[in-house]
Formats: sequence, C-alpha cells, structure tokens
Amino acid sequence: MCRLLVYKGVEPIQLSHLVTRPAHSIINQAFDARLRLDATRSVNGDGFGVGWYDASHDAELGSAPCIFTSVTPAWNNQNLQRLAEKIKSPLVFAHVRASTAGALSETNCHPWRYGRLMWMHNGAISSFSKIKRRLLQSLPEELFLYPQGHTDSEYAFAVFLSHLPDPASQSPTDHKVLQNAMLKTIADFNRWAREAGVDEPSLMNFCVTDGESVVCTRYVSSRTDEAASLYFSSGTSFYEHSPGTYRMVKADKRERIVVVASEPLTFEKADWMEISTNTLVCITPRMNVLQKPIVDEFHTERLEDHFRSPAFALKTGFAPNVPLKVASGTSVNATSNGNATSAQNSERDRSTSRETVFRPSDASLSHFVASNGLTGSTNLSRDTPTSTPLATSFDVDRANVSLRQTTRAA
Repeated sequence: MCRLLVYKGVEPIQLSHLVTRPAHSIINQAFDARLRLDATRSVNGDGFGVGWYDASHDAELGSAPCIFTSVTPAWNNQNLQRLAEKIKSPLVFAHVRASTAGALSETNCHPWRYGRLMWMHNGAISSFSKIKRRLLQSLPEELFLYPQGHTDSEYAFAVFLSHLPDPASQSPTDHKVLQNAMLKTIADFNRWAREAGVDEPSLMNFCVTDGESVVCTRYVSSRTDEAASLYFSSGTSFYEHSPGTYRMVKADKRERIVVVASEPLTFEKADWMEISTNTLVCITPRMNVLQKPIVDEFHTERLEDHFRSPAFALKTGFAPNVPLKVASGTSVNATSNGNATSAQNSERDRSTSRETVFRPSDASLSHFVASNGLTGSTNLSRDTPTSTPLATSFDVDRANVSLRQTTRAA
C-alpha cells in the first residue's frame, strides 16, 4: 500500500507545494489513505523518497536527478520539511512506502536512478521469488549487479533498463523509446509468470523519467481485476488559495502542469481524472499528455468485459476506490474509466463492499453513468430510461451527489 506522485511543469515548483503543504499531500496520504482499504496496514511508514531534477542544466552537476530517501515515517522527518521549503524543480518524483517485499532500509526506498533515469513503482510482483531466477538470467552483465536492495520494484527497473539501447546515456531518451521499453518490461513479467505457473495477478503501476519525458502505467495482469489507483490532473497553475487547500487552474488549453498521483492532492473532484486500468500515460517534453491502452492478453475491448472487480486490489491493500452503494444491493465502483463491478458476483466482493457517497463533478458523473452503459444519454435526469434491457433511474442531489439504482424489467 504505497503512494506515488509525479509532477512535471513548465515552471519549477517548490517541493512543499506537493509533498508537505496540501491537506491531502502525499505525506498525509501516508497515514490518511482515502482510496485504499487495507485492514492489515493502515499507514505507509516504511520509508519515503523524493527525487528531482535541476531547473537549469549545470555541466558540473550533470543531468542526473538528486534523490533523498529515509526509512523514517515521512510525516515525522524534519529534514524533508526543511528541504521541501527550499528546493524548486520542474520534475519531481515522490513516494511513500509500505513494504510488500524487501527489508526496511534506504536501499529499498523509491525512487531509484540510473544515469539520468529515475524510476518508482506502486504495486507488487506476485510470487516474485518464483520468477527472480528468470529475471536475473535476462539481465546483461552491466545490469546484473545494479539492484542494491531486495525489492521487486528495483529489479523491475533493471529489467526496464535492459530494454534501452543505451541506459547510461547522458542525453535525453525519446519518449517513444521509453514507452516501448516499458511495454517490454510488463510483457517480460507476464511471460515469466506464465512460465512459473503464477496465477495471482501482479500490480504494475510503474513511473519512469529521463528528466524530459515521463512514462507511467496503471496496470494489472488480469482481465477481471482493477489495478491500483492512479489519477492525473493538468492545467496552467497549481496554487494554494487557502492554507492547505490547493486548486488546479485551467486558464486556457495549454498544459503547463501535469500531476500524476495514486490519490488526488485536492478534494476537488473536477480537478482529477482517473487513469483507466491497463493504460500507459506519457508526458512529452512539450507537455503533451498521451494515454494509450496496453494491448496484450489482458486487454479488454467489449463493454461487458470492462467491468473489473476491486476485490483483488482490496485484498492486497491497493484498492482503486471505495465502491458506491446502490439500492439494488449492487456495488458499483465509481470510476471515470467506465469500470464497474457488482458486489453480487462473489462472496469476496460482498465482504469488501462499503457504503459511501461519491461527489464528482456533473461531467464526471455523466461520464461514469454513460460509460457503464447505464443510460443511453450522458445527460442526467430523474427516472432516465435506459437503452438496456433493464430500466435504470438515478436520483441526483446537487449538494450531495449519490446514485441509487433501481431496476425493473423493461
């Protein structure tokens, strides 16, 4: 149950505006994780790390990022508080850790770097010990001894590096090359899992950057399960309009700031979009945001196949969201990507269902309803008839949005 954060902007930002000041900053998420349910581990207190690039190139300092890690809880580290107030950067990685593999040590704290590349991971490689030998055999000699820790995440970075033509290059790598290497890394883990007879899905939310481009994935090796949560927000400025309260402002169509995070940094739902499961996101040097489905054996195209269950993510502490409770007894996971699941599918789903109220913007609520095939129109109204065999109606309270689904034979 880790958390990660990526910031890329045209202008450098003070680290404190990302990691310490927001009411739901990544540090506060370490002990107040709204979008993950993990009864066995309620806090992310197994260390943290922050990595950043200089705002301007200095030949003497080089192009490699600087990384600060510690095994102390992030919310209680005074050095982090001091550094965050004095450092500005146009590209920041931040990560708080709740260990699933590897001992408590700084070598196991994210992010990691290799040359000018930086990497972090949120998730877990299932039965990593069963595939580790295959992984090591695939590494070239110069990368065989690279991992200094014991986490599956750092070894995944070594696999990624092995797919680059020159991982030690001090020049930027084309974002298409980074994307291809990421896809090959995921394919490697899927192949090794098949060869080792591993059936449990792996959660692979990977992030990598060369200081110019950023590539992130939200991925699970399953056709029926949700991946660990991942959101993004973009705009022209990210500012503090009251103590601890931030907003992403969109003054025009330009993308001057992009933030990718396990959880939104603000409580303004309209500021954030959930990245679809099994999707690759690329932020180019020119601040274009590209989203591409990861097409492999776990890719789904038919609408009826898009309904993924959060049960596995809940069990492993990486649940993407708290399900909505609807009147018919069906739990619908309120995601902007159209993924929904019924709590009646299995006893496991029923045991993890929890009633909540979702407060999205009108646009995201409409998108959720339409993308799940619950109505033939994206305009919400009371008792809206559906174009599906079951008629569905929704009650919408503007001040406190909730969905209550009733079904009857059409």
